[in-house]
Amino acid sequence: MICDAHCDTLFRMMEGKHNSLDITLDRLRQGGVTLQVFAMFVGNDNRLDIVQAQNSAMLEQLEVLKAQGLRHIKNLDDLCDDQANGMLSLEGCECITDEKALDYYTEKGVRMAAVTWNFENDFAYPACLNKDRGLKPFGKEMVVEMQKRKIAIDVSHLNEAGFYDLIEYFDKPVLASHSNVARLCAHSRNLTDDQLKALFQKGGYVGINFWPNFLSPAHSANLDTVIDHILYMMDLGGSGKVGFGSDFDGISTKPSGLENPLGFPKLIQRMYERGLTQNEVEGIAGKNLIAYFQRL
Repeated sequence: MICDAHCDTLFRMMEGKHNSLDITLDRLRQGGVTLQVFAMFVGNDNRLDIVQAQNSAMLEQLEVLKAQGLRHIKNLDDLCDDQANGMLSLEGCECITDEKALDYYTEKGVRMAAVTWNFENDFAYPACLNKDRGLKPFGKEMVVEMQKRKIAIDVSHLNEAGFYDLIEYFDKPVLASHSNVARLCAHSRNLTDDQLKALFQKGGYVGINFWPNFLSPAHSANLDTVIDHILYMMDLGGSGKVGFGSDFDGISTKPSGLENPLGFPKLIQRMYERGLTQNEVEGIAGKNLIAYFQRL
């Protein structure tokens, strides 16, 4: 079972880039992907009317994928492990303006929500703006409501103060759907050792982002570079809590050998060659993400 916690395919489809996608249904099937989480990305203009229109357009693109044979699930209990299943997430919570909006997206099948992208919003502040301003009152209120609905709270893009608010003041574990190790690659989007330890101690999950800019200071990467981040996180308490968050269709370059989902079997084989056990590899490939959702 292979699970990928993040891609931007719906946004690229909405832009009309159907002929240059990293992720297609055939590639998911050939790469052995059981569950692909499709983000509804806030985009480069976070005005509410624009975000709402884009989300509607991305939901239409989901229908295109469903017509091709993607199995859209709203609950992991519905996961069919011999098919390509798709689940929805939000990348930026600008569209969540009240509980009515939250109920709308919950009904559409959203089961993961990144608090911010790179904009300040009514929830919180992104890592690219500052470190020390925490969750806003509305953000705290809505996190409670999301967790009641078993929506995973995604800290990728969130700043440190907001991250620690989620760790300290809320009971449910959070995840970083597509983030890496700051010690290995110093980027504001990556997580510090202290953040990783706190997240894992709380029962959270991290999906490794495949963008070379987040993997290596040299901005180039291969299969081993990805595995280095996995092993580092496991050493910090992440055994059973690390997996994939490719960011396919949202990144301009990829690790050598991992240009799209067809590279997953090679990555898995390389993990065995690096000495990981079958249980560890099966967890990283997909079972760890499933187990995380069971902890919500």
